[in-house]
Parts: sequence; C-alpha cells; structure tokens
Amino acid sequence: MAPANKLRIALVGYGKMGKAIEEIALKKGHEIVLKISSSNKQELTAERLQQADVAIEFTGPEHAVANIISCLDAGIPVVCGSTGWLQRLQEVESCCRQHNGSFLYASNFSIGVNIFFELNRKLASLMAGQPGYSISIEEIHHTHKKDAPSGTAITLAEQAIKELPGKNTWVNMPGTKENEIGIVSKRIDPAPGTHAVKYSSAVDDIEIIHTAHNRQGFAGGAVLAAEFIHDKKGIFSMKDVLSIA
Repeated sequence: MAPANKLRIALVGYGKMGKAIEEIALKKGHEIVLKISSSNKQELTAERLQQADVAIEFTGPEHAVANIISCLDAGIPVVCGSTGWLQRLQEVESCCRQHNGSFLYASNFSIGVNIFFELNRKLASLMAGQPGYSISIEEIHHTHKKDAPSGTAITLAEQAIKELPGKNTWVNMPGTKENEIGIVSKRIDPAPGTHAVKYSSAVDDIEIIHTAHNRQGFAGGAVLAAEFIHDKKGIFSMKDVLSIA
C-alpha cells in the first residue's frame, strides 16, 4: 500500500545499508530518484538533489559532513546515519540553521535500539547511588565497519556518564581508571550489531543487551525518519520520530 505522502528519496551511500533502505522504501511506495556510491560521487549535485524530497546519507566519517552540507546547500532535508564524524556536529547544525533546513542524525535508527537507549539511561540513573558496581560496555559488529567504537556504543557511554558520579570519559579498551567507562569493540562476521551494558559487583551482575538480527531494523528506522522530517524545519533526533519524551 502506498503511503499517504509518497516521497522521492535520494540515497547518498549505496552500500549494504543503502540497498536495505531502498528495499524498504520501495515496499512502502516511495521512489528512489538518486543513488550515490563511490563510483558516481560526481553526480551529487544540487540539481540532482533537488529532484528529491529528502536525502538519506549513509557513507562514512570521511565523507559524511561534505555530503550533509551538499544536501543542506541544495535545500533538501537530510537524514544521516554515518558515524565517526561528530566532532563536526556543531558545524553541520550551524549550516542547517543558516539554511533554515532540516537535519536528523542518529547513531542508530533501529526502533529497538532507541528504546534500549532509554533503558540504558534509566538503568544508569538507578545505579548512580550504587558505588559497589562497575560499568563496562561491549559492542560487536561486522569486520567492514569503519569506526570503533560504534556510534551506538558511544551514545550508551555518554548517556551513562551523564548519570554516574565520577565518570567523565570513555575509552576504547577495558576501563582501568575510576573516571573511565571502558568500551570493548569486537569485529566478527557476519554480526550486524550487538551492544551490551554490564554493571558488575562482588555479588552479582546486571546486564542489558540489544542484538540486531539483520539490517532491516536500521533501514526501516531510517525510512521512518525520512517520512518524519521531509516536511519539517529544524534539527531532530529519533526521539522526535518515536515521540520519546
């Protein structure tokens, strides 16, 4: 069944994730009007982008910022799932405001993961008064993932840091200092993504885990985000898409 508002979507990044997004978007009745991959990067022009109602960007940390800015310059709302570039987030958000544009970034578009984020935040707040527990995070992805730790693992760590007294940084290794949250990153094929947050004490462990079975959850969430943002102005997150307070 076609959606009430059929979207013309530009896919900026046409790897495994881009193809999974395409499959879901077409099933939902949307149209893919532009596909940008490493072999046709020169086609990412304002004229071609303006054929679309919204762009979905899934490339990598080395190209994400330029791609997002190209979309904003062209006046096209953009949903971004690339990770590893957030040190330039303020630059992108400033560009969005200057253009009165639309931008939505998520470290993970899976509905399940975004609910997992809320569980993580709540658990960390409950553990803030329990000094007998130590926290650790483990993430497992496929060997083609370019960044480590994953954006999802970083989000989990930064959420916990806001709640846990004495924690103010994360490291991509087992934590050895009181102020650190250690993140262990494993790369094992064909794992699409597993994230675990564990609190350990001398008497017991408390652990929450999210395991993705395939890319469909991520891709479906990205299409949902595109449907949400295409007629809006501003800077958004998956909390807005899912109406999470």
